[in-house]
Amino acid sequence: MNTRLSEPEVEYVLSDSGSKFVFLPDRPLPDHRPAAIEDLDEKEVSAIFYTSGTTGFPKGAIATHENFLANVENCKRAAIVPLDSSARGLISVPLFHVTGCNSQFLVACGLAAAVVIMPAFEVQSFLKTIVEERIDSMSSVPAIYWLAVNQPNFREFDTSRVARLSYGGAPIAPDLVLEIMGAFPNARVGNGFGLTETSSLATFLPHEFARLRPETVGFPSPVVDVKLADRYVDGDVGELLIRGQNVVKGYWNKPEATAATFVDGWLYTGDVARIDAEGFVEIVDRKKDMVNRGGENVYCVEVENALAAHPAVFEVAVMGVPDEMMGEKVGAVVVPKPGRPIETGELLEFAGARLADFKVPEYVVVRTEMLPRNPSGKILKKTLRETVEWGKPMPVGRAR
Repeated sequence: MNTRLSEPEVEYVLSDSGSKFVFLPDRPLPDHRPAAIEDLDEKEVSAIFYTSGTTGFPKGAIATHENFLANVENCKRAAIVPLDSSARGLISVPLFHVTGCNSQFLVACGLAAAVVIMPAFEVQSFLKTIVEERIDSMSSVPAIYWLAVNQPNFREFDTSRVARLSYGGAPIAPDLVLEIMGAFPNARVGNGFGLTETSSLATFLPHEFARLRPETVGFPSPVVDVKLADRYVDGDVGELLIRGQNVVKGYWNKPEATAATFVDGWLYTGDVARIDAEGFVEIVDRKKDMVNRGGENVYCVEVENALAAHPAVFEVAVMGVPDEMMGEKVGAVVVPKPGRPIETGELLEFAGARLADFKVPEYVVVRTEMLPRNPSGKILKKTLRETVEWGKPMPVGRAR
């Protein structure tokens, strides 16, 4: 159960799932005889993971034993963790999310390896645990690594033991990849991409390409096929489709959503992607977040990466702003690094040197509060759309 759900959402998940027992603090366990089930089939249902629920109530993704086994094998082959029982992992993301459960906890169980679970994230505790628990393997979201490596006392912690480190769950700025590689000098790093519906890992960017192609999420995992559908006018991008033994059976009690999302063995992810001639997969946007500016498609991740490269930018979210003439214009919500004020005009000139003119934001809001995120690290753009006051657009000459 997502610990950050509201009471109505909790009630919905309990009712929708048909749960017969709820584990609560200080509540006695049910009084029944132990049971061993030894005749399970790999394709039988093993668990239900409820999606993040960024719009409406969450959907329950039906995971099978085969899904779990396939993801464990994918993680081992991607070398996210050492391939033996000597591994000592650190889980700093929630276990109700597939990254923490499937790609860390279950992998450690399968290897009979040690894993340390943080009950809640606190950056100094995170750094101390790496040292005190002799952690050599971990995976987390980019925001956690940024907070860690930018602590004033970071160099006081010995990170030399960390041998494998992966990041994912949200886009990562290329500069942060370089920071991570410098901060964990003995670690093989890599970028993992996946969804609840793929039981976690779907593609992986290995260490050998982390510095060269940080804008991508690498190659399909061993049991995964990918392709593009519904290509857009610019031709080289389309909705990313995924199939493989790691793709879940469908959504619990949601036959219409299942039929729309799982078609002829392919998962329609809702992510807009590019697959180049070398096989690299690059996520350029969520289908529902893509900005259509007067018929020109603007991919928010591309604009966010350009703005995030500015030395004063901590994090940024790009989205469409309704416009009577153009349909939508590009807006950006920017959070500066501590002690690094941002001058909007200078930021847009910086962006204009890296982007086509129609992709440069015409609305910019600078705020000191961190952007709202769900527990898996994804920015809640729906929340931002409902709360941000855009004001007036930048003059065209200034925005260009």
